[in-house]
Amino acid sequence: MSGLTVLAPLSVEARAVRAGAAWADVQRIGMGPRRAARGARVSEGSAVLIAGFCGALDPDLEPGDVVLASELRGPTGTMACPDPAILAGVLRRGGMRVRVGPIASSQRLVVRERRRQLARTGALAVDMESAWLAAATPAQPLVTLRVVMDTHRQELHRPLRTVAGAAVAYRALRRASALVENWARALGPREVVLASPRASCAGVVRAIEIVERALADRGAPVYVRKQIVHNAHVVADLEGRGAIFVDEIDEVPPGATVVFSAHGVSPAVRTAAAERELDVIDATCPLVSKVHAEARRFSQSGFDIVLVGHGGHEEVEGTSGEAPERTHVIASPEEIDQLEVRDPARVAYLTQTTLAIDETAEVVDALRERFPALVGPASSDICYATQNRQDAVRALAADCDAVLVVGSRNSSNSRRLVEVAQRAGTRAALVEDGGGIEPEVLIGADRVGLTAGASAPESLVESVVSALGGLGTVAVSEREVAREDVHFKLPPEVRGSEVIP
Repeated sequence: MSGLTVLAPLSVEARAVRAGAAWADVQRIGMGPRRAARGARVSEGSAVLIAGFCGALDPDLEPGDVVLASELRGPTGTMACPDPAILAGVLRRGGMRVRVGPIASSQRLVVRERRRQLARTGALAVDMESAWLAAATPAQPLVTLRVVMDTHRQELHRPLRTVAGAAVAYRALRRASALVENWARALGPREVVLASPRASCAGVVRAIEIVERALADRGAPVYVRKQIVHNAHVVADLEGRGAIFVDEIDEVPPGATVVFSAHGVSPAVRTAAAERELDVIDATCPLVSKVHAEARRFSQSGFDIVLVGHGGHEEVEGTSGEAPERTHVIASPEEIDQLEVRDPARVAYLTQTTLAIDETAEVVDALRERFPALVGPASSDICYATQNRQDAVRALAADCDAVLVVGSRNSSNSRRLVEVAQRAGTRAALVEDGGGIEPEVLIGADRVGLTAGASAPESLVESVVSALGGLGTVAVSEREVAREDVHFKLPPEVRGSEVIP
């Protein structure tokens, strides 16, 4: 990091910042556009944080709320700002209410009708310095953090006049300043190396498209048992279009349309759906269906089945349900000694499709030591996308200072990618999106690897690259270890449907 300068217009704002961040270089620049334009002393290339109070334009904002600028609007035009998602995440995890959006700068105090006019433009807040500071400051990056002091319900009509929100705003600015130290330490230019392949696999793309087509053809609501894929953003998007996610079949009204998630379901769930006369569309990934077929085959041949996977995961529950009386679920070699089987000479193994390849091999080797006649599937149960993404992460970990994996906490394949990078000796973190990045993992990391689990859309990768750009200039490259051209057919129930954008 080349240094952070904090620019605060008023002495009270500068005091609040210094009280929270004694380590920071804080400059008081004076109030208003003319003082702002001439008052800042910033070295070229230094990062700048504009910090101070603002007036709320959005009626949902309250004193003490933080507004981070996505753009600055002034009389001479609009300036786009670096993405503040990482700083927003830091402040939210610190318990603060944060909004990201346009901030307008005015040459004079904004009250009454002028405030209402600015509010109609979509700006969240108004100040008297930021646009001019941004134009006059050669900063990289330049971030604007303003804390709401007055609102449309109680306006500030004169400079320095006390309002009810002043003390609240002071404390909030002090608190925000105390939270930004690690964010400041992570500032600076860096290289971002994208893994290839990454993000959504063919099974995930198919599952999401099935729900979209069902909504387009049948109309809302369409029910989905469990999360269609393990990604919170995907689920929220489909909910916004009319999908209703349920945990169990008895939550679906009789005769309604229900989609089974990509993770598969047990025969008992299919029976319950038939009893309720539901219109079933099966979005089970074909590679998971393969494991179900293997479970049926081994069970019918009289084998005990050791299913290597994580108990409670929907895929494991669905596979176990094919032969519950013969299936034993284990996750580690330490559990093997407790296994009790009917015939040690007739034991088969299957695996969850989203496991880490090296850990799974260790468990299977230990199983074979105890059961020398152990048999398994004709081909690996771990899916091609899981394997490719793990190979790509190993390549990243070999020459990156840190690795970020985009994915939700309940995504098994995403968590395994983090573990693969960590076993290679590289710092790694799972992030939901750009706002989920904790800056500690980036401190001292000039070269950052970036990938996404098979259940995360590429748009989230793009959001993380944008967020990293909020810390400084980013040079993006790509490391390809494999090419994927796999496509799965849609089920007949939705093949004739069209997705409405």
